[in-house]
Amino acid sequence: MTQLPLRGVRILDLSRLLPGPFCTLVLADLGADVVKVEEPGGGDYLRGLPPLAGGLSAQFVALNRDKRSITLDLKRGRDVVLRLCERCDVVVESFRPGVLDRLGLGYDALRARNPGLVLLSISGYGQDGPLRERAGHDLDYLALAGLLGMCRGPDGAPGPLPVQLADLCGGALYGALGVCAALYARRETGAGRHIDLSMTEGALSLLIPQLAAFFATGAAPRQGEGLLGGGHANYRVYPTKDGQHLAVGALEPKFWAALHQALGRPVDYAALAGAPAEQARLGAELEAIFRQKTRAEWEAVFAAHDACVEPVLGLGEVPAHPQHAARDVFFTLDDPARGPSRQARTALGGPATHRPAPALGEHTEAVLREAGYDDAAIAALRQAG
Repeated sequence: MTQLPLRGVRILDLSRLLPGPFCTLVLADLGADVVKVEEPGGGDYLRGLPPLAGGLSAQFVALNRDKRSITLDLKRGRDVVLRLCERCDVVVESFRPGVLDRLGLGYDALRARNPGLVLLSISGYGQDGPLRERAGHDLDYLALAGLLGMCRGPDGAPGPLPVQLADLCGGALYGALGVCAALYARRETGAGRHIDLSMTEGALSLLIPQLAAFFATGAAPRQGEGLLGGGHANYRVYPTKDGQHLAVGALEPKFWAALHQALGRPVDYAALAGAPAEQARLGAELEAIFRQKTRAEWEAVFAAHDACVEPVLGLGEVPAHPQHAARDVFFTLDDPARGPSRQARTALGGPATHRPAPALGEHTEAVLREAGYDDAAIAALRQAG
């Protein structure tokens, strides 16, 4: 991305761990100046989460590049936060509902200082409702959203996903979208707003197509069943000779025909709509064929056929894929203190150069000076804790 649409936007990030920091990472890639507020002493809990790279969590390094860090005790530093908010456009927080109000930093207090301020509150269940103060994690949110119940293993039991969908999609990405929409609306009204974002509802909304089908038929989609769940032979993952896998997504008739042309077998269009028994028979036939060659050999075959067939890559293979390399998805982050690390940009791009994740409180004095504090005032704040 050559232009950074949020250049000049300042964000005060009070969040920690995953949802809030990933949200502000996306906003930083769009050009925002993100000031990360951390607790004195330990900072964001994610800093110490293994695996470590140069003494700092590899995940923290990835989520907090291109941000600045200040340390501030929110209980003692309420006036400092309010003063910083006068110069900010957005505040992001992920405390349980009511915590900011008890700190004297709720939305009413913030907008009294800055009527155009946008406050994004990311929580598990939202700012109201019977579960508003209930603790939870991604697994709990996915469970209540109905998504976890759709992800069942061979034994029929649901299990944790290796990607935190509620945190990242339900919270972070919806949060970034909400912030951009609020900033756009502010251009017309001059007023900010409080965005109440429930990660459970964000995850639930990912199921809108599946819910529509359920409401129409009463049948819940399940893994291994249905057109897009692996129940049809033309949309399935097949093993290859070397124990690798191919993702076959030949849904439309033209791709189904291209698949059969690549395999050197006649096209049976009627099989696309076949009953489960027919799908099982056809799937077994295709599996036997795919097991005759290695994944690399099949990649060479399908390079000449537009059949919606791709290799299932391991994480270690992803950076070297020609598509990702051509689009500069991965880059090396140079950090004089901790050494270089491999990183991935967000889908919307980012600045041409990146700054490493900040040391705890690295930019405290600089940010306070930008807010109008002089050396004596800063020294007094430090002495007061």
